[in-house]
Amino acid sequence: MIGARDAACGSSGETIRREADYSGVEMQEQVTESEPVVVEATDQNFLETVIEESRKRPVVVDLWASWCGPCRTLGPILERVAGERGGAFLLAKLDVDANPYTAGQFGVQSIPTVVAFRDGQPIDGFVGAIPEPMVNEFVDKLMPTEAELEAEEALEEELEGHLDDAERKYREALEVDPTNRDARVGLARIYAETGREDQARETLAPVLPDPEAERILAMLEVRDWAKMTEPGTLASAKRLAAQGRWREALDAMLGALPDDPDARQAMLEVFTVLGEDDEMVAEYRRKLAAALF
Repeated sequence: MIGARDAACGSSGETIRREADYSGVEMQEQVTESEPVVVEATDQNFLETVIEESRKRPVVVDLWASWCGPCRTLGPILERVAGERGGAFLLAKLDVDANPYTAGQFGVQSIPTVVAFRDGQPIDGFVGAIPEPMVNEFVDKLMPTEAELEAEEALEEELEGHLDDAERKYREALEVDPTNRDARVGLARIYAETGREDQARETLAPVLPDPEAERILAMLEVRDWAKMTEPGTLASAKRLAAQGRWREALDAMLGALPDDPDARQAMLEVFTVLGEDDEMVAEYRRKLAAALF
């Protein structure tokens, strides 16, 4: 939560003299050999610099102005901490006078205001100048945990096809933090890929509802359709789906819908496996809605 602090400059309902000769708070961009440490955020680059970058590492946004006394205190502290962390997080400095649109989106009432982003979303922040030890505590909370780092390494192994190594790392992450969502879902995904269906379902239970968990469970359900032996249009459609013949399966399920209401649920299972970004899902959702209503 963003909480108000005493050492801040009001920016609403007040007339404040700008100190045109002040230059001490001018931001100097810092970079490591690999990636930036401190950058300037603007109305034009905010989406890329802050939102998109926060999907790779935490981003701390410092909203400041040259006329704000507490900004002169906090700004150098933030820059020093960012430099010491060597790119573990990005400090993005936003001049509220030069970038009124973005400042307005934050609803800034006082500065300095600091807002931290992860995965494209604001997660924490504070208002006013605080001492360096408190800044470090604030940053510490943003850093990935040991379990999160293990899960990231496991995903890399999984994507490279090293399933044994990925499984081991996912397990290690869960030993550190049994509630880690990425590790639990990743481990279940490997269980599903290697035929351990019951273990996959058991592993996913604590994280439901979760889109990826639901996709894995739907995939297991569809895979089981290959074992169906009964006759009928819907059963035939399900066997097609189990073979990955999605369009044929969905057309057959639509054909079965008037006589078998279970066809609707079967279509929803296929939609979950394919994912909402799949063009076929949008197409057949429209067809399903037309058939039902």
